[in-house]
Amino acid sequence: MLELRHLETLIALAETGSLADAARRVFLTQSALSHQVKALESHYGCILFERKTSPLRWTPSGERLVALAYDVSRRIGDANREIAHLLEGKAGQLRIAVECHSCFDWLMPAMDVFRENWDEVELDLVSGFHPDPVELLTEDRADLVIVSRKKKRSTVEFHPLFAYFMPAILGKSHPLTKKKILTAGDFANQTLITYPIPDERLDLIRQVLVPASVNPERRTATLTEAILQLVASGRGISALPAWAIQRYLDRKYVIDRPITSSGLRCELYAATTSQGAQAAYMKDFVQTMRDVCFRQLQGIETLS
Repeated sequence: MLELRHLETLIALAETGSLADAARRVFLTQSALSHQVKALESHYGCILFERKTSPLRWTPSGERLVALAYDVSRRIGDANREIAHLLEGKAGQLRIAVECHSCFDWLMPAMDVFRENWDEVELDLVSGFHPDPVELLTEDRADLVIVSRKKKRSTVEFHPLFAYFMPAILGKSHPLTKKKILTAGDFANQTLITYPIPDERLDLIRQVLVPASVNPERRTATLTEAILQLVASGRGISALPAWAIQRYLDRKYVIDRPITSSGLRCELYAATTSQGAQAAYMKDFVQTMRDVCFRQLQGIETLS
């Protein structure tokens, strides 16, 4: 029997292209996900996709079920929104604050999708860098803030978006490109180029450099493109999400290297007030951000 959980699995497989990544997306073990797929194939008496291909290559039957999964998912979303409109009305405001400019690559498309479904909700961006962006919520200067870590507060809720790995970014001729992996000590005699935000909000510094008592010289830039230009011209090194600069990595404008043997794992959350989190349009916007990110960004992981 075809169930909603099967449709969610099919969408995860279609968007990730692999059993392992799809299993993480839907919070299953790879074995449990494979069991779901085999149960579907047994039910329909056909193979859904070719094994040992990367990405997965769907059979005609598999493609039909994937199309059904997307159609049902869209219809459920539409129904949920329509019921929410009937119960709560459509009007409201959503003021969004973001820690760094690299998020705008996926935030703007998410806002476009959301606007199509909630055209009466007033969307706005809170400009500038803020020492403590979560304070904007408690001061009623923002309704949602995208942050890199959870900081427990009684009136604030944190909604997981996704996890990702952040590599070091080097100029093509930088001596450190000879290394396969960078450690904290490799940053000691470098100029580190970052956004102009406090150290406690920079994952590289908080997770890697401070524990190793490494404090390199600093230089800041407000735009991702400016950081990349400085790195490419040999003015320093940086650490940026690969998903934010993939096109520059693809054309070898800059070079990336993993930070530590296990990689520098980072997280993103949407923070709202506990009261604001109850609004139907707020819940839908958080889900829309997740959906857009997993369709658009490479190398991200589900964050529970």
